[in-house]
Amino acid sequence: MKIQPLADRVLVKPAPAETKTVGGIIIPDTAKEKPLKGQIIAAGKGTKDEEMVLKEGDEVLYGKYSGQEIEVEGEKYLIMRQSDVLAILG
Repeated sequence: MKIQPLADRVLVKPAPAETKTVGGIIIPDTAKEKPLKGQIIAAGKGTKDEEMVLKEGDEVLYGKYSGQEIEVEGEKYLIMRQSDVLAILG
């Protein structure tokens, strides 16, 4: 299934959460920090007031509570406005 975001929205695939151990204890998935970076999978065309500067393949940082979580064919994605993206990783 192909998803094409509209206007100033982007589809982001979050980076996998890092597995951490504390003194030999493995922290369960429910306690892991959500990643704050990901890769742009698709981007809208922008609006008449705001040009789309993000493009497919960009690695980005986004805010902790940014975007709406969606699941497509078993994969988890975030769909968010371009303004929710904080930076492009170079």
